[in-house]
Amino acid sequence: MKKSLTREEMRELDRKAIEEYQIPGMLLMENAGRTVAEEVVRETGDLQREKIAIVCGKGNNGGDGFVAARHLSNKGIPVEVFIFAKTTDIPKKSDAGINLRILLNMKIPVKEYIDLQAVNDAIDNLKRFTMLIDALFGTGLSGEVREPFTTLIRGINTLKKKIIAVDIPSGLDCDTGNVLGAAIKAGKTITFAACKKGFYLGEGPNHTGEVVVTDISIPGELLRQMC
Repeated sequence: MKKSLTREEMRELDRKAIEEYQIPGMLLMENAGRTVAEEVVRETGDLQREKIAIVCGKGNNGGDGFVAARHLSNKGIPVEVFIFAKTTDIPKKSDAGINLRILLNMKIPVKEYIDLQAVNDAIDNLKRFTMLIDALFGTGLSGEVREPFTTLIRGINTLKKKIIAVDIPSGLDCDTGNVLGAAIKAGKTITFAACKKGFYLGEGPNHTGEVVVTDISIPGELLRQMC
């Protein structure tokens, strides 16, 4: 069995799961975020003493982070969400948008950061957390990371915090393992369904840390076809 998948193979895997097997994307996102929360709990000691920040973008990777925030909050773990986009840019009816509205309705702290000055403020604010969850960019990223995200990622790496990446460290190329301008250096990467090619190529091993593959309910027969 092939041990890892490319970006296009992952897209096809998701497409088949949603279109052919009729598994809602919302369910896949729910399972992804829940497994992240479960792995975070395994990483923690005294849950009440942990302070966890989830750093999110506006896409599905951020949506996985929103789900993880909800599950962590339900376990009584202090969590705050840092969104590096305008919340109004996340379509309300998208899977990520629906999960964001749930967070807001639950009164889970959500902070919005947009420009470079705000990013510098965010980096300073992140110093008070014991663990950071990276849910900025997913496997779809292929172009160079631009400002203010370059500054954000480099700033996060200087904080020397425990970092868990959601699916892939933000800024790492899924296929080649190249750093796309700047990439998160994670202590652990919680990836979904299968490992990604870039984990084992180029700079991949220097950024993923421990890799944990989690089940998000993609049918086993489909995985066997793809792998």
